[in-house]
Amino acid sequence: MRKFYLIGFALLLLFDTIGQSSFKLTAIHAQPLQANIEWIARVFAKPWVYIAIFGYIGAFFTWMILLKKAPVGPAFAASHLEVVTVMLVSAFLFHEHITVIRIIGAIFIVAGIIFLAFAEKELVQTDISKNQEAP
Repeated sequence: MRKFYLIGFALLLLFDTIGQSSFKLTAIHAQPLQANIEWIARVFAKPWVYIAIFGYIGAFFTWMILLKKAPVGPAFAASHLEVVTVMLVSAFLFHEHITVIRIIGAIFIVAGIIFLAFAEKELVQTDISKNQEAP
């Protein structure tokens, strides 16, 4: 089951990161923003919009499969790890600066996920021991 979670959350991160990064690439390549048909044609003429849609659909289906098996608390927290992966990819692709505040935020996100995972593990072990004691 642990392998299922690792693969599932890795896929979720991959799909989310691809979707968000492609969405930004779509916005960059569709400049300048205009409320007309030419702008819409520019948006749909680039492959990035379709990759973004694929990423979001992949993330949605991966998330639905994970929710069937994973505990909701840690799963919800882990799904927000994409904020960290998108930050790292954006630094590489878009040359965005990773500031001290962003690093601190990423550390808090990762720490929160770790704490929730340990808390969930402790709750499961407590439930198991209670069930063993019950007549």
